[in-house]
Amino acid sequence: MRNWSDLWGTATQSTRRQGSLKGLTALMVASALMTTPALASDPADSPRYAAIVVDAQSGEVFYSMRADSPRYPASITKVMTLYMVFEAMARGELKPDDLITLSPHAATMPPTKSNLRPGDTIPVDTAMRIVAAYSANDLAAALGEHIAGSESRFAALMTVKAHELGMTRTNFVNASGLPDDRQVSSARDIAILARAVMRDYPQYYEYFHVPSVTYNGRTYTNHNPLLALPGVDGMKTGYINAAGYNLVASQRKGDRRLISVMLGGSNKAQRREHVTYLMKTGFDVIERRNKGEAITIAQAEFRPHYSASQALYAALEAREDNGPAVQRLSSNTANAPAVVDTLTRPKPEAKQTAARAVTKKKKPDAVWGVQVGAFKQKSLASNWLANLQKRFDLKGATREVTRTDAGWYRSRFTGLTQSEAQNACKAIKARRLDCMVIKS
Repeated sequence: MRNWSDLWGTATQSTRRQGSLKGLTALMVASALMTTPALASDPADSPRYAAIVVDAQSGEVFYSMRADSPRYPASITKVMTLYMVFEAMARGELKPDDLITLSPHAATMPPTKSNLRPGDTIPVDTAMRIVAAYSANDLAAALGEHIAGSESRFAALMTVKAHELGMTRTNFVNASGLPDDRQVSSARDIAILARAVMRDYPQYYEYFHVPSVTYNGRTYTNHNPLLALPGVDGMKTGYINAAGYNLVASQRKGDRRLISVMLGGSNKAQRREHVTYLMKTGFDVIERRNKGEAITIAQAEFRPHYSASQALYAALEAREDNGPAVQRLSSNTANAPAVVDTLTRPKPEAKQTAARAVTKKKKPDAVWGVQVGAFKQKSLASNWLANLQKRFDLKGATREVTRTDAGWYRSRFTGLTQSEAQNACKAIKARRLDCMVIKS
């Protein structure tokens, strides 16, 4: 296959033969991106591969391949975890010098971890830095527990926030990205999240390019190899067997910034080289545009020749919107045939069938309700009710926050009939969220 220069030259010569440099140079950019001579193997040959390159400010897509296909985010999940912490800090509910305590649950997380013991405390700021740089699973869980009371409740809040941001193909069940078939996202959703961090909390973005953190005599070094490159200032790596090697990176040149997401790499070297190439190609397009060349991205997605197993994977992928089953690769070796099985992915919000519990007039039998969570902070309990009421069309229900003797705040919807409460709870549970029917 021809390299970038050959392809560009051919396109430019074609335009000149038409007699005008003002003509539109239609680039097959995706094809060029797939011809990286420095790589021993083409990352796009793997059916786990997905990628996207976007302009951080405008959101323009420079390249995408399988960008909307469900993938395991692995430790890139922690970008969402930290976004939630940023939000709590911005609202004044959490301070950088607040201490969090490592619970027995958090301490049981497998490596990579900080190796603190149950009962140990650590400042929020330090925990965030170790999570961002070293990808500590135990501290990610501890941050989630500190905010929401439990990691599962925190993951539910993460999912709601992700959907509010437009990440409609994302579902979280833990704060770390450790293996779970239900924890899925997409390259496009991860790019949306990266842009949201920069847009909403620029004051905290520096957490994603901390080179190392020293705490209690131990130094935790950043896992992101691209931080050594000029202009690269974040964000996060990720790896589990089922996902492959993932990376979301941000690079600035002049007044422009690109975000590149690669999922499903075969190894660290391939991941590093391919993301570097994605960035370089995107900035090449920007540079040529700045010189007056009219360039459009004529091909947003390019699929190379598939093997039989990859074709099967693609066939399943094409049907993903017609049913709940989507594909997952087993953690086999790169040379073994791809093994396809299924997992359940939440459908986009537009396709959800929400429970309707509208009670325009007070009904005599409207003495039922649903409890949807319990939180350590009243504001979190109230926010959770507001999110669910909007999401599940519970406009006619009454939001109620009550405090328990143990200091927890219960989130409840009241003023429903028994059937309305049962239907509402069924719809909420279908999204793997906590819900219990109660009698008011």
